[in-house]
This record gives sequence, structure tokens and C-alpha cells, in this order.
Amino acid sequence: MSTPTFVKTKKDLADKVAKELGISKKDAVQAVDLVFEDIIETLASNGEVSISGFGKFTVSERPARSGINPFNKEPIDIAASKSPKFKASKSFKDKI
Repeated sequence: MSTPTFVKTKKDLADKVAKELGISKKDAVQAVDLVFEDIIETLASNGEVSISGFGKFTVSERPARSGINPFNKEPIDIAASKSPKFKASKSFKDKI
């Protein structure tokens, strides 16, 4: 896997929104923050977010399971957990 040559930050996204829409950077930052906060809140309440042409954010649940501590080879219990997942849309994948 290669290292990315360009990294875009949340500030970069807000700057682009401000420029494209002709709004203040402060308003653009609020808009970008609002979008991310809404995605997080929806996932936190076990919802999903589907953005046409972009992809779908969902929550993956992993059940509790047994494992082995790699340092001392002792058995351990691994608690159940949740993690966010993203699946890119076909049109997104086709552009990459």
C-alpha cells in the first residue's frame, strides 16, 4: 500500500465549501461540522447514513469472544464492541 501524496483535512473541506458557495469560512466550518456531527449521532443511535453517489455508513457489531494474549499466551475474554463501517458506492469506486 502506498503512502498518500495529498491529505485533505476538515479545514480544507470547509475552505472549499466557503469558496464554492461564497460564504464565510466560519459558516462553512459550522456546516461541515454539522454534517459530521449528524453522521456520528445517527450511527451512535444504531442508524445508518446513506449518501447517494458516495456510500453508506453503518455500525458493525462484534460479539464477545475468547482470544489469546500474544505476550504470555494466556487465554483472555474480548468484550463485545461496535465500530463504524463505510462502504463506497459503485459510482465512487468507478471514479477511483
